[in-house]
Amino acid sequence: MNDLTFGTLIAVFEEIFGRGLFWAMVAVAVIVTIAYVYVLIRDRAVSWRKFLLAQLSMPLGAIAAVWFVLTVTNSSLADLGGPIDLIVILAIAAGGAIGTAVLVYTVHSLVRPPSESG
Repeated sequence: MNDLTFGTLIAVFEEIFGRGLFWAMVAVAVIVTIAYVYVLIRDRAVSWRKFLLAQLSMPLGAIAAVWFVLTVTNSSLADLGGPIDLIVILAIAAGGAIGTAVLVYTVHSLVRPPSESG
């Protein structure tokens, strides 16, 4: 692999996760992102109470993301071989934490929209 292109990355992720699971995860990410943008436009402000709840869910999302990737790839933490492996695990945890925060905020905002009388 001489060049790292977008197509190469997609091929690698399809190989790691399987084509169906990878594209399902992409679809879910797109749907949650669209819903999040909708909520921000609809509410015209960030609800700090919902934001706090979303932040409190971040450690669970980080753990779940690392567990998910280790399960799908049939790996364990004992398989970490060097600094780049630790960086990748930390990036997965950060992505899971941020994704969970966005998901929790979005779902909470869709279930409990702001009152009109406020």
